[in-house]
Amino acid sequence: MTEPPNRPAAWVIAVSMGYGHQRTAHPLRSLSPDRQVLLANDYPGMPERDRVIWDRTRRFYEFVSNVQRLPLLGSLAFASFDVVQRILHFYPRRDLSNPDWNVRAIHALIRKGWGRDLIEKLANTKPVLPIVTTFFTPAFMAEHFEYPGEIFCVLCDTDVARVWASKQPRTSRIRYFAPNQRVAERLGLYGVDSSRITMTGFPLPEENTGGRSLEVLKADLLRRLVRLDPRGMFIARYKAVVMDRIGALPPRAREPLTILFSVGGAGAQREIGVTLVQSLRERIARGDVRLILSAGVKPAVRESFADAVRKAGLAADAGGGIEILSAPAIPEYFQAFNLALRKTDVLWTKPSELSFYAALGLPIVMAPPLGSQEWANHMWLERLGAGVTQDDPRYANEWLFDLIDSGWLAEAAMEGFIEGEQLGTPAIRAVIESTPRP
Repeated sequence: MTEPPNRPAAWVIAVSMGYGHQRTAHPLRSLSPDRQVLLANDYPGMPERDRVIWDRTRRFYEFVSNVQRLPLLGSLAFASFDVVQRILHFYPRRDLSNPDWNVRAIHALIRKGWGRDLIEKLANTKPVLPIVTTFFTPAFMAEHFEYPGEIFCVLCDTDVARVWASKQPRTSRIRYFAPNQRVAERLGLYGVDSSRITMTGFPLPEENTGGRSLEVLKADLLRRLVRLDPRGMFIARYKAVVMDRIGALPPRAREPLTILFSVGGAGAQREIGVTLVQSLRERIARGDVRLILSAGVKPAVRESFADAVRKAGLAADAGGGIEILSAPAIPEYFQAFNLALRKTDVLWTKPSELSFYAALGLPIVMAPPLGSQEWANHMWLERLGAGVTQDDPRYANEWLFDLIDSGWLAEAAMEGFIEGEQLGTPAIRAVIESTPRP
């Protein structure tokens, strides 16, 4: 872990459990040495004892994410896992600073040496850089092993469990980047002092925003609004608002509507994508709809999508009616995914960290949530007016286009843009770059 000549600003750390923590870190990678995100659970030279603990956690996460669709076993397995990430009712506001059993268990492992190797490696690399982590455990490790630089933690959901705050939150020196006001207030209930909480918004990819000017985002959104409102229902009511907030709408063109369906990192809910291929088959064949099936980095998910396309009598072609989006590694996948979002009109996914992508002016069709955090994201999107719960995927060729014909999804795209926060990435970067080094 050596410093490259471009004067890096921070160690950007994530974990490879699903896509959420790595996706959150990806827009911040330019801060890090070699523009790489460091994985706390998979780095060169990791001690075997540390790897065993991390691997056990990752395997259990992937197991429950996939087995939850089984009627009885799945429900029981996921319920046991969800206890770990359970979010207590926000009201009435009260002191929630006492650590739960999960926080105590993590700190017990750290006291036995879990994570010491990683933190000592970073501490011994000169100059000492701040740590920016999108997962709580590396932050706890850095604090326990007295990392000499600043410790920042980026939160990835619209509400968070007690496990994100340390065992002794009032005396902890971990600083937090909150994606929304609810998370900032929740951290306060967990005992984190407001001076260590910065409201930045979620770090969105700047290739999709265009930086502080939002030039790229606005241009993409204008074209998307036209495609999402084929009968002009939304534009008839809100053209002046669109002109004021974004700019002039382009002429209507004969273009297919593009739907991107994205699975989670464990490959969960791939069956929804398979069903969509059949449901939308006729519209795809006519050239009215383009479907992007985002398979991630798992070959088995890609193959299940490819098989569904073959059975539907269609062909997967990057320039045709169906595209299967995948890559051999996470960084390449995120880059391809972000590029695909620019031509996407509807994002269909479970309400994960991708909920924040509503701020890009993307209406979100929400697949069933997996766990407490995603239920919180689900409620947040509904309150924002930027997301809708999926109806039966078998009949998406009917209900989805009723929403489009009414202008509802165009309105949802606009709501996400207006109510969302697009500048989380430059806000976080500004704090990091102004942080003094020891």
